Amino acid sequence: MAKLHFRYAAMNAGKSIALLQVGHNYESLGKQMLIVKPAVDSKGGDKVVSRLGVERAVDFLWVDGDPLPVAEAGLDVILVDEAQFLSERQANELLDVAVRVGVTVIAYGLRTDFRGDSFPGAARLLCIAHEIEEIRTLCRCGSKATMNLRKVSGVPVFDGEQVAIDDGSVEYESVCAACHQRERLTAGASWD
Repeated sequence: MAKLHFRYAAMNAGKSIALLQVGHNYESLGKQMLIVKPAVDSKGGDKVVSRLGVERAVDFLWVDGDPLPVAEAGLDVILVDEAQFLSERQANELLDVAVRVGVTVIAYGLRTDFRGDSFPGAARLLCIAHEIEEIRTLCRCGSKATMNLRKVSGVPVFDGEQVAIDDGSVEYESVCAACHQRERLTAGASWD
């Protein structure tokens, strides 16, 4: 039976490079795959881009409301990058594809945003995925990083839009809950 897998992590844990490696493995075995990312993710345009510099064109930029093109004969796997940006409807469609169509789906994404709040796509995947796997990375203090710290011009921020793609002035750091809380308290920010 095909399953829906959700592999989540904090930023910089290697989610995109893991997706690219899994895709390479499927291709080297002659398997048919579809690499997808939500159209709302503007980073990299129509490519999956890893922080190590490896990139690959996606097969489908998924606009919410459009169906996945799963009618292709012999599709073995769907790989989804930046799954946190999916809508709940899109996450539900991934489950439907795994269960009803019989295609394995492996989605990679963040669990939470820089405030510690869930993304709609990630929250839904955590509820419905058959298999959930954490990809681990380290905080600056050496503990397991579970949160994402947003910095604007080098200064930690705790409010703002949920989605801000890292570019020149916006960057992210993977941190543990203790370091995130320390930065929050130093900035005088509350959880409200």
